[in-house]
Amino acid sequence: MPAPFPPREPDPPEVVFPDPEDADENGIVAVGEDYSASTLLLAYRSGIFPWPHKKLLPWFSPDPRAIFPIDKPPRWARSLRRTLKTHPYGITLDTAFTEVMKGCADARPGHTWISAKMIAAYSELHERGFAHSVEVWEGQSLVGGIYGVTVGRTFAGESMFHRVTDASKIAFAALAYSLRESGYELFDVQVLNPHLESLGCIELERSEFLDAHRASVAKGPHPLQLVRSLKKSAS
Repeated sequence: MPAPFPPREPDPPEVVFPDPEDADENGIVAVGEDYSASTLLLAYRSGIFPWPHKKLLPWFSPDPRAIFPIDKPPRWARSLRRTLKTHPYGITLDTAFTEVMKGCADARPGHTWISAKMIAAYSELHERGFAHSVEVWEGQSLVGGIYGVTVGRTFAGESMFHRVTDASKIAFAALAYSLRESGYELFDVQVLNPHLESLGCIELERSEFLDAHRASVAKGPHPLQLVRSLKKSAS
C-alpha cells in the first residue's frame, strides 16, 4: 500500500527521551519496551533509533554516526555502476513494505532484531506515511529491498536484504538517487560496517550529525518519489 502524504500523526508520545548527546560510551540513550508509533517518531525526530537486543529495547545515538552523503552525485564502484546500468529487475517504492521487513528478518535467521513487534510498529509508521520501502523484483518475486523512516528531510535507513546477487545494492542505490532527486538532506545509515563503507557511506561526529538532523526535521514532512530512471541516473 502506498504511504500517504502528508503523513498522519499518531497520538502524542507518553515518554521523554534524554538528550542524545548524553548517550553512554556504547551510544545508549535509554532502555524501554515501548514500540508505539508515537515513541518511534519521537526517537527518530530526536536523532535516536531502536536496536533491540534479546528482551531489551535499547535506544541509540552512537558517536560517530554513519551517513550516505547525498549532497553530491554518488560515486559507486565500477562493478556496481555496471550492475545499475544493465540489471534486469523491476524497482518500486512502497508496494511491499511489510514483505521487505520480513525479507530483512529472514536474511538474519536466529539473530535478527526485526521481531513481530518491530514489523507491526514500522508497518503502522508506513501506513501513516512515515516509513518507506524500495523493492527489487524479478518478475513477481521480491528479490531485494530496503526500508526506513522519514522525518523532515532525513531518511533513517533501517535494514536491507537480497535473494539474488546485488539486489540489496540496487535497492540502496535506487533509494539514494530517489532521496537526492526528492530534495532530502540526510541519509542516515546509523552505524558504519564494511558493506556500507563499500557503498560510499562515511562517519560524522555525533554533534555534527545532530545539528544537521535537527535542521532537517524542522523543515517538516517532505514527499519521497522514486527516481525516474535508475539506469540513466547511474550513467
